[in-house]
Amino acid sequence: MKVCGIVFKDNGKVYHFYQNNIDLDINDYAVVETEKGDQYGKVVFVEEREISKPLKNVLRKATKKDEDEFLKNLEDSKKALQEAKKAANDLNLNMHFIDCNYTFDRKQLIFNFLADERVDFRDLLKVLAGKFKTRIELHQIGVRDKSKEIGGIGQCGCALCCSTFLNNMEAISINMAKNQNIALNPSKINGACGRLLCCLAYEDDHYAECRKKLPEVGQSVKYKDKVGTVISVNILGKSYRIDVKGEIKEVIVEGCNGCKK
Repeated sequence: MKVCGIVFKDNGKVYHFYQNNIDLDINDYAVVETEKGDQYGKVVFVEEREISKPLKNVLRKATKKDEDEFLKNLEDSKKALQEAKKAANDLNLNMHFIDCNYTFDRKQLIFNFLADERVDFRDLLKVLAGKFKTRIELHQIGVRDKSKEIGGIGQCGCALCCSTFLNNMEAISINMAKNQNIALNPSKINGACGRLLCCLAYEDDHYAECRKKLPEVGQSVKYKDKVGTVISVNILGKSYRIDVKGEIKEVIVEGCNGCKK
């Protein structure tokens, strides 16, 4: 099946669509059908793929008229965002709006906001629906999504991964840091958003593979008919050091792909 990948905003999630025999190349723009209505997006890949579930269709390659309509929607979205902020303030709602967007066909106007707790925005919905005469959606997003939208510089000195190339926000667990023997210091393992670093997931599978046959620090192990205590572990080196009655010995075990032997 000829499939193309479409993003609706820079570094956004890639959505798959059936190309429908329309001539498209990478970096072209297209109008596609979605569950929320027609949308305007950028083509990031076109290729043959096996897809297990039905896909929505590309409706057409975008025209100059489509581009003008998209740009008008962007300008109107900026105005709508200011109106929403004012309306929320008038209703004394503790909401911090991040952005808003019309669908290309203007059947929906979608707002994203941050809040410290759940917000009863039913009155706000009525105000906005009455003003903009379209379906309104209000989405409360997390701090990781905020960092993706705003951007910034990470601990590594580079632009945040989430705002530059990560299209999907994976679930990150504290076990990933433990698996890599990283000190559980919040200043070291938390990103700009205050949540665990996305990059903890990048090599987690490799670390998990390399440490399969390694003992834990403090564990008692046999060494040449003697018993020693593990004092450190080198995961990528596939080795560990033990204390055998005051003598420090290094043990190298069978390696894994990419690990030293």
